[in-house]
Amino acid sequence: WACWKTYLGRPEMDETRCSAIGVLAGGIYESRPEQAIPVFEAAVALHRRYFSGNASITAIQGNLALCLDKVGRRDEALVLQRQTYAKMVALFGVEHENAIRNGSNLAISMLKHGLWVEGTSFVRDQLLPVARQSLGADHSLTLSLSHHIAWALTDNPEHTRDDLVEAETIMQDVVQRRRRVFGP
Repeated sequence: WACWKTYLGRPEMDETRCSAIGVLAGGIYESRPEQAIPVFEAAVALHRRYFSGNASITAIQGNLALCLDKVGRRDEALVLQRQTYAKMVALFGVEHENAIRNGSNLAISMLKHGLWVEGTSFVRDQLLPVARQSLGADHSLTLSLSHHIAWALTDNPEHTRDDLVEAETIMQDVVQRRRRVFGP
């Protein structure tokens, strides 16, 4: 709240004030996600009013989607994640780290929804090849995407023995890379 109160006296269209409401929402998100939702919504409305062409609206909407998911409003979160990913791709291109990160969030939402086949193929066929090419195989986001595939393969109620073997192979590779890049 201190950050928000510091900049509250500035004009409503002041960029620092608009950023402060986003910081407030992010700070509330972890401990009280239900209370963060209206703050995120206010931040989106404020950015739409004064900075309509700004990519920060899309980032705030992505954070709002994560918040909705955290409080169990998964249907709304999934719809918003799809919109956010599409906007990020349109703004920056599919190779941009922000687009890949939003795609990762979308994949997680799909998997939480039980959309195992769609989520797995989205990561495996679309996100992971682009992440490897643009970010590199050892980038933390690329490794997280590989982890998503292993998670989907093991948590899918219809998994096969081959799925479990593939998941184990993927996780061995992920663990080895993470240790090499980030240390033990």
